[in-house]
Amino acid sequence: MTTTTAESPYQSYVYAYPHKTAYRPLPDRPALREVWAGERQHALSLYLHVPFCEVRCGFCNLFTRIGSPEGLTTAYLDALERQATAVRAALDTGARFALAAFGGGTPTYLTAAELTRLCDIAEQRTGIDLHAVPLSVEASPDTCTPDRLAVLAERGTTRLSIGVQSFLNTEARSAVRPQKRAAVETALDRARAAGFPVLNIDLIYGIDGQTERSWLQSLDAALAWRPEELYLYPLYVRPLTGLGRRAPGPSPAWDAQRLALYRAGRDHLLAAGYQQVSMRMFRRSGAATASAGEYACQTDGMVGLGCGARSYTSKLHYSFDYAVDASAVRGIIDDYVATSDFDRAEHGWEMTGDEPRRRHLLQSLLQAEGVDLAAYRRRFNSSPREDFPAELAAFEERGWLTADGAALTPEGLAHSDAIGPALFSAEVAARMEAYEAR
Repeated sequence: MTTTTAESPYQSYVYAYPHKTAYRPLPDRPALREVWAGERQHALSLYLHVPFCEVRCGFCNLFTRIGSPEGLTTAYLDALERQATAVRAALDTGARFALAAFGGGTPTYLTAAELTRLCDIAEQRTGIDLHAVPLSVEASPDTCTPDRLAVLAERGTTRLSIGVQSFLNTEARSAVRPQKRAAVETALDRARAAGFPVLNIDLIYGIDGQTERSWLQSLDAALAWRPEELYLYPLYVRPLTGLGRRAPGPSPAWDAQRLALYRAGRDHLLAAGYQQVSMRMFRRSGAATASAGEYACQTDGMVGLGCGARSYTSKLHYSFDYAVDASAVRGIIDDYVATSDFDRAEHGWEMTGDEPRRRHLLQSLLQAEGVDLAAYRRRFNSSPREDFPAELAAFEERGWLTADGAALTPEGLAHSDAIGPALFSAEVAARMEAYEAR
């Protein structure tokens, strides 16, 4: 079992395994045609990354830059088109996509005309039909203009995710997120008017000065819009972020505050008719979904386009370089737009040894429905208990695991951000520890 640095329930948000801080330059720079040869390609995921934002929130460690000099967004889309063309040529002629997402950054930083071109690149260069698959797009309140939302609705967007974080102006300021509630309400009104089947609202708990009362006020303000989905994120203070440069590190008191707010928020949403999908995700009972039934995140590949996107095959995870610091991010974006040859994988991690098993277990166990034990056995001819006895025994001892070992208990879900890192391999943990933040 990988040793964590503390008993905090907030070790790390595991949305992908391994994290990009474990990636390193690939010395042989394998050709994409070789990387994708023999891979399952009947239900791929397509992700387009837009690395621009109007402002950088105090908690943000995403790969993004603030603003764009004249002509940079056009140059970026030009490079994205070159990359999409090269990647499509590396896939099988019969490759199919089962879902798509535009993330960032803030995709709606682009103008309506640029969003149209982004959709054109996706469809014309990869062959995906955006109207035929679930399409999720991330947005910020200030960029939810009617013309941008109209483009997204017309091009088949089924899910719009708006990062609100807090409906209270004082809390937004504390999180170094310069927004007003009036702008948030206007954005939500426009999103509803545009008719997206699924509206998601992101909220954050653990903000300095936040109380259970103010947290529930923010939740009730979100619930007034009857969103199909809500994501509740614990606040993290990470290196090189605005908060990270001025705030103290984690503390037992802050851990206790976040855990109490999580439980209050979870119980509030369950009482309001929402179902818990994971530690962070809640879906309104009976509401429309924007998922793809034939795509399985544990086994199917992801095609990432853009300088901050990652791609997954069964044997290799790869991307471009990663940074958080503004000057380093600008340099990586500049290198990306100057690239003419996108035929090779540059940075990554080879999924050798038991890494596929770890990833499959992580991707399944951190969901409320847990692990499909029969599917796991079909794939690996073993069970999680056979492959990870020490880790699962430790979870079980703490009351985090159900009796059959296939799912997390409610208390286990509450500790997802400790369970995920505890399943990292020693090699991945060492790579992440050795990573020099920049």
